[in-house]
Amino acid sequence: MKSWSVLAILAVITAFGGAGLEAHPGHRGHSRGYSKTGVLAPLSTAQAAHGDEVSGRGAMQFRVLYTSERLPAKAREVLVNAHGGFAVDRRPGHGEVYFALPGAGLIRISSDLQSIELLDTNPGMRDENMHNTTLWEAADGTPYLSLPANDAGRIYTTTLAGELVATLDAPRGAIDLGHPSVNDYFRGGGNFTPTDVDQLEGLLYVTTGYSDLDWVLSARVRGSTRVEIAWNDLAFGGRGTEPGQFGTGHGVTVVDGPNVRIDISDRPNAEIDRFAADGRYMSTVTLPAGSFPCDIDHLDGYSVIGALYGPDHDKGAPVYVLEGNHVISEIWPQEELGLENFQHIHNAVFHRVDGRFYIIVQAWNPGDFAVLEQVTD
Repeated sequence: MKSWSVLAILAVITAFGGAGLEAHPGHRGHSRGYSKTGVLAPLSTAQAAHGDEVSGRGAMQFRVLYTSERLPAKAREVLVNAHGGFAVDRRPGHGEVYFALPGAGLIRISSDLQSIELLDTNPGMRDENMHNTTLWEAADGTPYLSLPANDAGRIYTTTLAGELVATLDAPRGAIDLGHPSVNDYFRGGGNFTPTDVDQLEGLLYVTTGYSDLDWVLSARVRGSTRVEIAWNDLAFGGRGTEPGQFGTGHGVTVVDGPNVRIDISDRPNAEIDRFAADGRYMSTVTLPAGSFPCDIDHLDGYSVIGALYGPDHDKGAPVYVLEGNHVISEIWPQEELGLENFQHIHNAVFHRVDGRFYIIVQAWNPGDFAVLEQVTD
């Protein structure tokens, strides 16, 4: 008999105690729940129907724990437009998860996955699409969120409470971005479409794969009393087929520690390209041919990748789990877990509670949301 996690037991208790493509861009939930903050709504009949379905291999098999019906009402109203990603606060003693939905704003999931709340979000950024989310610490230890607004062409930085503290607009004028091709592109009025951002030692790395540019740009974080972010003279990558170039540089993930590197998800080339902090190309991890990796997240020796497509583009997309450089499990949310809207997966991140892995995953076109729980014996 499979063991039940504390989270699953709490969910069942709640349920019985309670009486829902390359083009940029369809599922609306029920109105049950709360509008801004509080405990999660009871499990629905649809969620309960998914409880015994399992997908994956070996130790990395998962089942559905929560679906989008667990989101606040306002978030469910706009979920169809989801086109972003998650940040997990992995500082000791934390574990909250952050993301944004256009029309709802910033959203925070508690570290135990038992509550979700809408944060007060600056009206100027609330209705814009945030293509991903990253959480980073300033030199003094203060945590911030940075979110790339791909359609608006800017990057917003907020406190964890949602207060807007900095906006980085497109590079303009005589700014040196580190490479003549990049300088000429922006001086000629080229569009700025940031798709992801991550931070390392005061430097933000920005992917631009939705533009003809497709270089990784950088920006320097300055300021001691307030956050100031300015463009920096380091750029690498570029569109092409040579090693270290991209078909679409979609996601960026900083891997900190003794072997620091920058992972770039090269979507149409089905690979993760690795770079040193100074932009020097290091190596490539190849994924199944035909898959479109959107981003990669690392935790405790494993990595998780949400894919826009799998090798068979007529099927729903997979979530890949890697150990080292090798795929050890494939989770199929649509085909094997019955999540009909997960034809395309835009982002997936790992979370761990009481030793058990969870995958928080977002679908695109139509947008949807789910939390998957590791099955353990």
